[in-house]
Amino acid sequence: MRTAVVIGAGIAGPVAAIALRRAGIAATVYEAHEGTADDVGAFLTLQVNGIDALRALDLGHVPEGLGFATPRMRFRSGTGKVLGEVSTGLALPDGTVAVTLRRADLYRVLRDEARSRGIAIEHGRRFVDARPVPGGVVAEFADGTTATADLLVGADGIRSRVRQVIDPEAPPARYVPVLNTGGYARTSAVDAAPGEFEMIFGKRAFFGYAVAPDGLVWWFANPPQPTEPAPGELAALTTEHWRARLHELFAPDRTAACAIIDATPGELTAWATYDVPSVRRWHRDRMIVVGDAAHATSPSSGQGASMAIEDAVELGRCLRDLPDPDTAFAAYEGLRRERVERVVANGARSSNAKAAGPVARVLRDAFLPLFLRRQAAEAAAWLHGHHIDWHTPVPTAAAAGRP
Repeated sequence: MRTAVVIGAGIAGPVAAIALRRAGIAATVYEAHEGTADDVGAFLTLQVNGIDALRALDLGHVPEGLGFATPRMRFRSGTGKVLGEVSTGLALPDGTVAVTLRRADLYRVLRDEARSRGIAIEHGRRFVDARPVPGGVVAEFADGTTATADLLVGADGIRSRVRQVIDPEAPPARYVPVLNTGGYARTSAVDAAPGEFEMIFGKRAFFGYAVAPDGLVWWFANPPQPTEPAPGELAALTTEHWRARLHELFAPDRTAACAIIDATPGELTAWATYDVPSVRRWHRDRMIVVGDAAHATSPSSGQGASMAIEDAVELGRCLRDLPDPDTAFAAYEGLRRERVERVVANGARSSNAKAAGPVARVLRDAFLPLFLRRQAAEAAAWLHGHHIDWHTPVPTAAAAGRP
């Protein structure tokens, strides 16, 4: 049986390992962190195309019971005016819609699924380099150990070391001029129906929230930050700072944002937003990158997890049908590059719209209803309606490396 080293145990890594195993490749996942990520991250929305891709690997049950259905988004201005409403994607044939869930819960379940299928996940193994050997590749770790396999998959995120090894000239992640913060609150100040996201283009910042079936409000905010924060700058800011800063940003708006923030217990932190718009080389010497390591999108796209899952399925198909790694990797890139780069570009536009100036804000609010209607129709066709059939052979065009 062929073997693979998978670097990274976030979302892309375990799903890639599962897809590889189903394609007849024994994969071991290596994760830099000493422990699991059960307390890492906030929440995300797994779109219907991501859920459909999970089903290709018999993982469709993964989101069940972890979060709540979020089929719609309503957009408002800071005055409370409704600018438009769109679905988060047409329901799958059985009625399944997008699901919002905690990132840590998704990590945990995917990790458990991988292990239940005989896939080893080793923690505390920080990847530092790799070198080709006849018929394979050797991964080198910070602790001095190595692992040899037929191929190596870099699923090590937006700051991917594997990406750097494949192409030392690869561009770094690009800063997107908004920050992220958020939390969970219980308050009677909201009147949204459970499962409907309220997305608010405030006068000074963007705010979004959804009410879970148990009444808990899941919220996030995107304070504008024109310049990239220095290392350690955000970590040094206190909860009191963020409460005051968020109040300053949302006080001019006629929304529930300040009430939700006030009702949020515990600490508040913020983190910077980045994307990776285009990576020149995805593969070399039996090494390849997937997920955020190849094409990170800003959270505004709502597609980061779903794109990573789709990647894993397509990589598995290509390696199943095209046993030569170079040919399979070229086919994978042909199937994925155009789609994922379009998603990244859409996410960047959405993030920039959140930080619009006074004139741009007026134009945005005027034209957004028309844009939302057009975007919803387009997304249903190319984004949310994307389907991967595991059992269909990889087409000849893809095998030739053409999209």
